[in-house]
Amino acid sequence: MSQALTVPTEATGQRLDAWLAAQLENVSRARVQLLLSESKVLVNGVSAKPSLKLRGGESIEILGAPAPPPLRAIPESIPLDIVYEDRDLSVINKPAGMMVHAGSGATDSVRNRGTLVNALLSHYAELSHSADLIRPGIVHRLDKQTSGLIIVARNDAAHLKLSEMFSRRQIRKTYIALVHGALKQEKGTINAHISRDAIRRTRMTTRREEGARTAISHYTVLQRIESRFGKFTLVSVRIETGRTHQIRVHLASIGHPVLGDTLYGAPAKIQTPGSKKKSDPEPESLSLPRNFLHAAELEFTHPITGQPLGLKAPLPDELKSFLKQLS
Repeated sequence: MSQALTVPTEATGQRLDAWLAAQLENVSRARVQLLLSESKVLVNGVSAKPSLKLRGGESIEILGAPAPPPLRAIPESIPLDIVYEDRDLSVINKPAGMMVHAGSGATDSVRNRGTLVNALLSHYAELSHSADLIRPGIVHRLDKQTSGLIIVARNDAAHLKLSEMFSRRQIRKTYIALVHGALKQEKGTINAHISRDAIRRTRMTTRREEGARTAISHYTVLQRIESRFGKFTLVSVRIETGRTHQIRVHLASIGHPVLGDTLYGAPAKIQTPGSKKKSDPEPESLSLPRNFLHAAELEFTHPITGQPLGLKAPLPDELKSFLKQLS
């Protein structure tokens, strides 16, 4: 399916690939460059390079979608923290730093390694099938730097019913997060639509109406921390919807980004207040090489047996240790 665009004068001087990535919904710059390499983008009727500088007024025609070579997940012997399993599903406690599955721009040699899917393929003889070859068993996702509970479907019947349950908001998901600052209320609800940021495509935002989808998060304060590094709040967050980066975006939107989440405004490290006296020691600093966000609880009805399931995963050691250092 082709698409026609006209470059406005205010885009003068921009690179073709960067401008196109900002115009196309849910299309990354890497995918745009793939389109260009396949000569599926015509500028004034001829193919162009990604680095072409726009002058304004060009007619651009997009001829179909990019066609990267199909990816297959690769079985890898990676230890799994299995919280629950039966013949229909498993619930895994995923560590921070592990991708759930390879990204669309991955290659077999580099970015398609060390994923949860690869570990699952090594551990289980059968997983549910998916729309592509890199996501067998995957019904929902967790961000790479978020730890905690994730459900895996081990057959197609369980996958179908779990997908319906997620769609109908029948699976209760609760997270633990540490945020910057002191939340004013003990409890609250953030009901703000989420869409992809038009400029920074790796980010989501609550400030853009185009392509926005309903997102609802409920938070409860667990602990208020007044430390030498400043004020922080430990909260539990229950989400009704499962939008990309939902908790991170919602908390940042009310001025309380998740600690460690530099993508949404948190500093890379926290410091004690500095002093103007040269004789005073240098400020202390503390950093966390991941987001302080953990999927702590799942409550749902087993999709096949109807058995109620309530599963928990404690805070990982690195988050417990960070709280002790902060205190």
